[in-house]
Amino acid sequence: MYLIKKLIVCLDQSPLDQTLVQYAEFIASVNQTKKIYFVNVIKNLTVPKEVIEEFPNLVENMINERKEAMENLVKENFKSTKGISFNYVVKEGSLSKKILKLADEKSADMVLIGRKVELPGTGVASLRLARRASCSLLIVPEGSAPKLTKLLVPSDFSEYSKDALEEAIMIADKYGKNKIEIVCQNVFSVPSGYHYTGKSYEEFTEIMKVHAEINYKKFIRKIDTKGVKISPVYSKDENDDPVMSIATKAKEVNADGIIIGAKGRTAATALFIGSMAERLIRYNDSLPLLVTRPKGKNAGILDYILEI
Repeated sequence: MYLIKKLIVCLDQSPLDQTLVQYAEFIASVNQTKKIYFVNVIKNLTVPKEVIEEFPNLVENMINERKEAMENLVKENFKSTKGISFNYVVKEGSLSKKILKLADEKSADMVLIGRKVELPGTGVASLRLARRASCSLLIVPEGSAPKLTKLLVPSDFSEYSKDALEEAIMIADKYGKNKIEIVCQNVFSVPSGYHYTGKSYEEFTEIMKVHAEINYKKFIRKIDTKGVKISPVYSKDENDDPVMSIATKAKEVNADGIIIGAKGRTAATALFIGSMAERLIRYNDSLPLLVTRPKGKNAGILDYILEI
């Protein structure tokens, strides 16, 4: 995986902005980040012609006011700005479209966006960005505090879950491998036709777990763990809902965040981040969620076919 050299932070002048700026500072300190774009997208900047004629500097002043507010917030929350270039951008239009375009133009490594819980907001933009962004996406719920002691990485031993685990390892290695534990969770289920084998439910559960353990050993051999502590755990899906198993395990182990890989790795499949990733984005409102995607693997021409 790669360091976060270029970061885009989505701000909206809500109380969540302070949390996002604090996370940006945390990310920058771990990744040797060089450029951060703080972006405020206004849905509609249109002002009646008559008003513009009377107050010709109205829109310009409003934009400058928002940029100044972002700049002041950054000054209050960044401990060290050495070596970092800050850019303050105000755009008009659809949040998803403007952020996607900016991420592509600036070759961003990560987009950081907030998840509102009590504050008003739909959260739709997070899902759209996760589907189409050409880079990784970090979704931070309101009230979160940037810290790293334990990361949960759900894994089905696929290539995209390999991306997620390698990202977690890189984060741990850069932040301090002796400070962080990675919990690699595999959620398995017992097939409904297990009784045809002559085995009891408990016996077949054990068989599925043994196979998961074998697959994990094969999976982890392909990964450079860099000496980071990785603890595999195996969870039986009790309710045909792996997302609930993941959320439960995250709380059980006191995880500070969840990292999951986007399913799409090529231009043809990038829109399909995977049903589990989509459900985690919709359901999770308590922990930061990092959706990893190899840089540049976006939907390409599909973005023009499907309306954002």
